[in-house]
Amino acid sequence: MLKKTDKIFLAGHGGLVGSAIHLELENRGYTNIVIRSRKELELQDQAAVYDFYNREQPDAVILAAAKVGGINANRTYPADFIGQNLVIEANVIWGAHRAGVEHLQFLGSSCIYPREAPQPIPEDALLSGKPEPTNAPYAVAKIAGLVLCDSIRAQYGRNYYTVMPPNVYGDRDNYDLLTSHVLPALIRKFHEALPDQPVTCWGSGKPRREFLHSTDVASACAFLLEQEEVVGHIHVGTGTSVSIRELAETIQRITGHRGPIEWDTSMPDGFPEKTMDVSRLFAMGWRPKLSLEDGIRSAYNWFKANLAQR
Repeated sequence: MLKKTDKIFLAGHGGLVGSAIHLELENRGYTNIVIRSRKELELQDQAAVYDFYNREQPDAVILAAAKVGGINANRTYPADFIGQNLVIEANVIWGAHRAGVEHLQFLGSSCIYPREAPQPIPEDALLSGKPEPTNAPYAVAKIAGLVLCDSIRAQYGRNYYTVMPPNVYGDRDNYDLLTSHVLPALIRKFHEALPDQPVTCWGSGKPRREFLHSTDVASACAFLLEQEEVVGHIHVGTGTSVSIRELAETIQRITGHRGPIEWDTSMPDGFPEKTMDVSRLFAMGWRPKLSLEDGIRSAYNWFKANLAQR
């Protein structure tokens, strides 16, 4: 269990999840959070990361840095998604072990599970089948980081574990239509189509997804830091899902769009369903706070305030 004065290196503090974790830790009274911008510390540079660890000697590491994106980005840049993430994970996780860091929290992804995994997905479904083809390179990289954490724990007894969130959205999300995930992409599409222009959505609208606001992800990460130990990988989420069609209709209502929604079934659906079994974390005493509708309203307000006029 960490003390509020322990030195915590938060890798990826400027991203969607990392920025929420940074704020959550500060709000909880952690006073020694170490952050570095990419200009200050390139996580793909092994020598730079190892030198950083030798100088800073953190007590704990949170690895929230990663190359992320939606179906289109994964399909367009598969080598980048596996190559860059493998390098970051090897440098940060193995570097932390080499430097004697006893606590490490790695942010994984629900996309690691097989396409045909049972629903809700149990944690033991890991490696029970092949990853979904649309994001297999990214999934394999995340699986490698997870197994590295588990292996370090098994061989050296360090408290290294993986936090597994579902589709995450919120403030500081990526709204680039070429690389973003489905929820921020839909927010931008509906906003730019106001008041009543047609909006084209990818796929059939039938797949089901679980969504969690970044502030709830951060709350869960901080909650887990305060546990005596966490073994293996643990799901963070709501345990519920909505269809992409329901998601689109919700975003349409929140943005005030009144035009038609068209579905481009020539585009891939990806996983038919991704809902996670979160009973283990719930049994420990954690629950999410934001409903999907309230979370989308918050994200849309941030989008309007920060990006809508660009």
